[in-house]
Amino acid sequence: VQLQAFGGGVAQPGSSLRLSCTASGQTLRGVAVGWFRQAPGKQREFVAASSRTGSGTPYSNSVKGRFTISRDNAKNTVYLQMNSLKPEDTAVYYCASGARVITSSLSSDIAYDYWGQGTLVTVSS
Repeated sequence: VQLQAFGGGVAQPGSSLRLSCTASGQTLRGVAVGWFRQAPGKQREFVAASSRTGSGTPYSNSVKGRFTISRDNAKNTVYLQMNSLKPEDTAVYYCASGARVITSSLSSDIAYDYWGQGTLVTVSS
């Protein structure tokens, strides 16, 4: 199983980016997918997740109302739409998948089995 996260880049504060997470060797349908990020000098933190059924989509307080996670099962892709970007959103963003992640563990990185390589998002004027 290989996950690939892409779509990062340099964005101005207040603008938007959309990250994509694709999988090879695994269908993301029925699998929990999470987005995490790690800023320089900081620990990796939870951003958003989509539960195995897609019905649960928790967000961290820092991105709630600005970021949206969604799925396109036909494309085997999970997206993270990031709006109203702030400099503090600067980080490497990782997607992760797990077939056995339960709802209460969606925000826990240790619950996931597979990780993408990360894509860098830089928010700067």
